Amino acid sequence: MRILVVEDDVNLNRQLSDTLKEAGYVVDSAFDGEEGHFLGDTEPYDAIILDIGLPELDGVSVLEKWRSAGRTTPVLILTARDRWSDKVAGIDAGADDYVTKPFHVEEVLARIRALIRRAAGHASSEIVCGPVRLDTKTSKAIVNGVALKLTSHEYRLLAYLMHHMGEVVSRTELVEHMYDQDFDRDSNTIEVFVGRLRKKMGVDLIETVRGLGYRIQAPTNAN
Repeated sequence: MRILVVEDDVNLNRQLSDTLKEAGYVVDSAFDGEEGHFLGDTEPYDAIILDIGLPELDGVSVLEKWRSAGRTTPVLILTARDRWSDKVAGIDAGADDYVTKPFHVEEVLARIRALIRRAAGHASSEIVCGPVRLDTKTSKAIVNGVALKLTSHEYRLLAYLMHHMGEVVSRTELVEHMYDQDFDRDSNTIEVFVGRLRKKMGVDLIETVRGLGYRIQAPTNAN
């Protein structure tokens, strides 16, 4: 899963980015509204953290531009504690949730997890498909009760496919959501990660759709 952090406070931006990376996310950073708007308008993110008080272009204007252009990426806005009007303006502009400063980064993580789950149609923090269970709170995958030892890239690939159960996901889409903007992307590596995942899981879960990509077929009782 790939996140964009738009925050002009360098230390806070770094703190959020480091925390998200430790939680297994791929993170891009922007430090003003114009840069943030450009990245959010041209790159595919699973969620965006957007400060309201940005230089160059304020957060509300950035969000309004995204929404008017049809960008539906879930957005979590950051607002000052004593500026309730910012919260209202952000929500009216199309924000999905907000957090007031100062905040605990664990709250931001929880809200980001919830936004990504809901955007994919999952209500629970656990996504289950047959014998495979994805615990989004701990970033762990469990098969028949046994936790798998996955690399960060293997987990990201499995998490993206499970969040989008029933959909055919192309190699290009997987690459775009597994690597940051500066990474030298190679879609051929996806086949390697899929092969490793299949071997580690030991169950027939990931289907290759020839010429199109990969799919995890949703069971009839999926969330």
